[in-house]
Amino acid sequence: MRVYDEIEMRKIYANTLQKMMQNNPLVVQLEADLMSCLTMDKVQQQRPNQVINCGIMEANMVGMAAGLSLAGHIPFLHTFTAFASRRCLDQLFMALDYQQTNVKVIASDAGVTAVHNGGTHMSFEDMGIVRGLAHANVIEVTDGTMMENLVKQLVELNGFYWVRTIRKNAVKIYDEGEQFTIGKAKVLREGKDITLIANGIMVAEALEAADRLQQQGIEASVLDMFTLKPLDQQAVIDFAKLTKRVVTCENHSIQNGLGSAVAEVLSENIPTPLRRVGIKQRYGQVGTLDFLMKEYELTAEDIVKQALSLF
Repeated sequence: MRVYDEIEMRKIYANTLQKMMQNNPLVVQLEADLMSCLTMDKVQQQRPNQVINCGIMEANMVGMAAGLSLAGHIPFLHTFTAFASRRCLDQLFMALDYQQTNVKVIASDAGVTAVHNGGTHMSFEDMGIVRGLAHANVIEVTDGTMMENLVKQLVELNGFYWVRTIRKNAVKIYDEGEQFTIGKAKVLREGKDITLIANGIMVAEALEAADRLQQQGIEASVLDMFTLKPLDQQAVIDFAKLTKRVVTCENHSIQNGLGSAVAEVLSENIPTPLRRVGIKQRYGQVGTLDFLMKEYELTAEDIVKQALSLF
């Protein structure tokens, strides 16, 4: 039985960042007319000089964040994944990556979790876009414990970080106080027969798939690869050696996302049979999360099907 975080991911983010603002007046949050989406409107009431609504001008917001960084501030900015990536690619390159400014981009409504906002707001390619930028760090948050820990880290870390997240309640994977190292996978389960590498909402699906595989006598390892870039290449290699089979699981296109990143490591270091669970050459659509997970073949059942095909 799955247990969900008691607090929505967006509120965990807002509450944690507000605490960071209280401790450090240089921390600022920029929004593109989505003040309520991460509940930053409530934070603005308490910290009016540290939360800026830039209006529906996402590209300009990226430029403003870069300027604030160069002036010594620590800017976080937020909009939906589709707008933060597709609409702002040139600014991400010119203002953040090329200049190596200190900006944290919070990209919400990851993949199918955009649900009723539909295809125009449903980005399946954003992490692939950003991981192609030379200095970008690309992260997908798993649950509220991870979100709180990472926000605290990001205030202290310097550089361009892309943080992909859902807004609602996440399946609870980690206990309170768990620590995370950016660039290092979390090993959630160890098995000798196959490795399931997942991120974001797919971590819960991978754990359920591992339970189902165990019922068939197959022992699965499960890795939470919450950092897409820099990828934990050593973990991929070590578990490929151990299990000889790998399945990647992502709420993103299988092209240029987690599946592609893992395939690159395997092909260059330890050629291993691989299956990729994710979006396959499709756009999004309106629907409930349960419907969309099934429609795009992102469920634990789909992972099991791909895993069994390797035996």
